[in-house]
Amino acid sequence: MKQFIVTSHAGKRLIGKALAVNPAVVNAAKNNTLVIIAGTTNGYIAEELLKNLNIDGFSRKHFFRGLTLPPDMRLSAEGRLVDESHFSGDVIITKGVWQKGKTINDVVDSLKEGDIIIKGANALDLEHKQAALLIGHPKAGTIGVSLPAVVGRRVKLIVAIGLEKRVSSNLHLLAEKINTPDVSGYRLLPIPGQVFTELDAFTQLTGGASAELIAAGGICGAEGAVYLAVYGSQEQEKIAEKLFDQIATEPAFDSSQL
Repeated sequence: MKQFIVTSHAGKRLIGKALAVNPAVVNAAKNNTLVIIAGTTNGYIAEELLKNLNIDGFSRKHFFRGLTLPPDMRLSAEGRLVDESHFSGDVIITKGVWQKGKTINDVVDSLKEGDIIIKGANALDLEHKQAALLIGHPKAGTIGVSLPAVVGRRVKLIVAIGLEKRVSSNLHLLAEKINTPDVSGYRLLPIPGQVFTELDAFTQLTGGASAELIAAGGICGAEGAVYLAVYGSQEQEKIAEKLFDQIATEPAFDSSQL
């Protein structure tokens, strides 16, 4: 068994590397349509995938909509930046071609079975592999746009989410509480889809090693970090070590990227 301390930013890079070579994701990007909805974790996925496809011009800077930031940083009431003029759209790849400047709104009606949407989330029930989103938009934002394709036309939804977002309660019961009329603040929406965390990333990239969350926490940049135990064959554990070396020093997200 090998143990690793994975910071939240290293975890984002790990998830990005894994989904960028995930067979279903690569197939959708090359032969159908892949939609990577803007978000901080999804920025790493887009960066890694576009690099693998030899497509230049992408930057993770401004690649998000809603954010969670410290109270002293400027956000609107919906958790969005006050100035969103630099937002350049989601990453839409159709048959290997990046449709620059387009968003999920531009393509959702044409999505069909075989296409994939990748979306981030804010709450993770790790035990049941389910995720939920905080909702600030009166029409439920991009997930509100996406669900008709996911539920109505069997478009696959992959939910890329870091382990630091885990919660201990049933997401449906939480949603029932905070979505009650006359309650202020965000709403919560449990969503269907394949949850994909750092654990799944280690398993995929090592060719089948098991990964388990064993502890969490830290200071001086390790806030939100997780201790992971990865165990498998000797070769799989060596791959895990090499992979960890690639992501261990991933720099934290900072205000210059906003």
